[in-house]
Amino acid sequence: MKTLLQSLIVLFCSASSAFAAIEQKQTVSTISTDHVLNWTLGLIIVLALFFTCVWLMKKMGALPVNAKDGMKVVAGLTLGMREKIILVQIGEKQLVLAVTPGRIEKLLLLEGEDTLFQQTKDGNTEADFSQKLKQIMSGDNR
Repeated sequence: MKTLLQSLIVLFCSASSAFAAIEQKQTVSTISTDHVLNWTLGLIIVLALFFTCVWLMKKMGALPVNAKDGMKVVAGLTLGMREKIILVQIGEKQLVLAVTPGRIEKLLLLEGEDTLFQQTKDGNTEADFSQKLKQIMSGDNR
């Protein structure tokens, strides 16, 4: 019985000293330059990995690089300081749009034979566009 009591006292004393050591170690730690350097290095590695993945996806064709395949501006005509009329081709269709600072409005939809420019090879598209637009607006479709 005496040995059991002694062993319990030794166990209690060692446990209390262990808890006291734990309490002393629970002091508030400050942020050092080592911590900041580690966080910065980790952030740089993660960002480099992210941009590498984006670059690889573009190279492999998973991300569209540009949207010029389906839609392009064929011609435009400036009407005033802030107003324009533009001709946009989307696939086989062409749209004549009025563009102002507050809104964009569809004026005309051209399909099939009514399209203004099938293949433009010369650089004089602005003059052709304005002439064609005047013809369409006057009702003379040739």
